[in-house]
Amino acid sequence: MIRKTILAAALATATVAAATAAQPVRADVYTIDKGHSEVSFQVRHLVTQVRGRFNDYQGTISLDPANMEKSTVDFSIKADSIDTDLADRDKHLRSPDFFDTAKFPEITFKSKGIKKSGNDTYAVLGTLTMRGVSKDVTLPVIFLGTAKDPWGNERAGFSTDLTLNRKDYGINWNATLDNGGVMLSDDVKISINLETLKKKEAAK
Repeated sequence: MIRKTILAAALATATVAAATAAQPVRADVYTIDKGHSEVSFQVRHLVTQVRGRFNDYQGTISLDPANMEKSTVDFSIKADSIDTDLADRDKHLRSPDFFDTAKFPEITFKSKGIKKSGNDTYAVLGTLTMRGVSKDVTLPVIFLGTAKDPWGNERAGFSTDLTLNRKDYGINWNATLDNGGVMLSDDVKISINLETLKKKEAAK
């Protein structure tokens, strides 16, 4: 009788442990703190590099602390928030020659999978949609770690740098020079640095 009781207790404990292990770890949801983040780009113009940024963007990162590869990213940029510190140029960039922001107001990225590529580095595969064109791209993301600020908020940092060919997304405008060259390069360098805030759980 004692043996049966012990066996039954052991089986019950094993069942509970297995059920607990089978339950997925709930991901922590982080949102972007724009006051400490930046979405910028640079493109060659004649003999220099012109820099710009987007000022309006948002996104969520569902961070699985037990398995980073199960995390997800959903990110969007308001295309008409482009800012190169020159009003006439920004107006042109918003026009159909470039981003056509009236017709295509958002640039979006939605992750499809994440693979660890090194210490704190990850290859984030996802779909980038810009100017109505969607293509799969892989972002080389550096996870900059987590920290608690003086007010008790949990923060996490991420950065990525990549180069895109603007013509892949239908941004084809250019001007031919007298020497046969062109005014703008096709390649655009993108740099994104994000400081994010962990969403606090609602009080029960």
